[in-house]
Amino acid sequence: MIVMRLLSSLKHDESERGIFHLGRALVKKDHTSIIISSADNDNELVKRLEREGNLYHQLYMNKKSWAALLQIIPLRHLIEKYNPDVIHVHSRTPAWILHLALRRARVKRLPKIVSTMYGFYPINKYSQALLDVDTIITVSDSVTNYLTKGLRREEMGRKVIKRIYRGVDTRRYPYRHNPSVYWLRRTFAEFPELEHKKWLVFPTVIGNEYGQEWLIDILGNLQEQFPLIHAIIMDEDYREGDVAHEDFRQRMNALGLGERVTYVGSKRNDMREWLSAANIVMALANQPESIGINALQAIHLGTPVVGWDQAAFSEILQPLYPQGLVKKYNAQALCKAVRNQLEGVTRPEMTNQFTMREMIDETIKVYQKLYEEALSEEQARLDAYTTSKIKKHLKAAAKPFSKVSDHFISNEDIRPNDKLKGDAKVSLVKQKAVKKALNRDLK
Repeated sequence: MIVMRLLSSLKHDESERGIFHLGRALVKKDHTSIIISSADNDNELVKRLEREGNLYHQLYMNKKSWAALLQIIPLRHLIEKYNPDVIHVHSRTPAWILHLALRRARVKRLPKIVSTMYGFYPINKYSQALLDVDTIITVSDSVTNYLTKGLRREEMGRKVIKRIYRGVDTRRYPYRHNPSVYWLRRTFAEFPELEHKKWLVFPTVIGNEYGQEWLIDILGNLQEQFPLIHAIIMDEDYREGDVAHEDFRQRMNALGLGERVTYVGSKRNDMREWLSAANIVMALANQPESIGINALQAIHLGTPVVGWDQAAFSEILQPLYPQGLVKKYNAQALCKAVRNQLEGVTRPEMTNQFTMREMIDETIKVYQKLYEEALSEEQARLDAYTTSKIKKHLKAAAKPFSKVSDHFISNEDIRPNDKLKGDAKVSLVKQKAVKKALNRDLK
């Protein structure tokens, strides 16, 4: 089986898409894995893919870029070269380029197309290319429900939707992982205010949709009861022109809470250490989350998570850590949940749900099913073609016999009177022959 995957960029969080793990699994199963993205060939991520046996090609299909239309013909050439059985598109711009490239592609068999809906994309013309496929993979039940409600009933009849949760690599995020002494010393040297504190890790950047303003309520209401409480935000301490960032900083400083917050930056490669060292990981997004990967990683590490009972957070915490769910969307309920965790720590239990292995296996099953469907359809077309050729051959062979039969008259075609006349003529001939023979004997 030949699988081609199209991505806008490799810089997205690979833990969500499973780019490397999926490619490795395909190669191990003796399939061909082809990845097309905008990353340069000398990129470290690309080299890693190629080391694991993937074939890589660079095409600039950046999001919402008109320049991506220039890649239609190059992509068509690659499709004609490899004749992939399955093509998996991971975002909307590559999906459009693919649909345009397939229009005049000269291939033995059109590939089956799979798309993944990673979020609550608007159901509009731009998203249509992700929907006009053989199978749509959604990353959570929340996205599936959103999609089924957004599509019209007549469109839903043709859609095959498969929900596959994003998974965590349990080897990289093992249960009860502890940061090294070296990492702790380096962190305390860089951020001395964090030593001996109760860490509330906010694992995303600041934005209107991420809910950082709820930290103000938590710190303001619990600072007297827990004087060592401290918030850690995975964002820069200053971003010029960012209204949400500036508003949050001003409110924190106005309430005298500025010293209880540390900004550690967004471009870090030690997220695992921060999540495992945290006392609580906060999942406070104001808008429904489709994946919630940071909360999921924290759960697998054994770190308590407190988050809203909605969308992906609810789907993750309900089966794995229900005591971390905040059902009422208000500051009082949120502070109560945080207080309960700080007073009596109850860690999530070890789980084998939401794993990278499960995600990879389910995705390959989708590929395999589509591949088998393609083979069945091809065999059906071949059988229909063969049957048609045999019928034409038999029809052509029967024509000469029908022409010859036109020159013969069967007994059924002769009328009764005609038969009697014929018999009389035969009798007269016989009589004449007998007379001739008797005359010869007499002589």
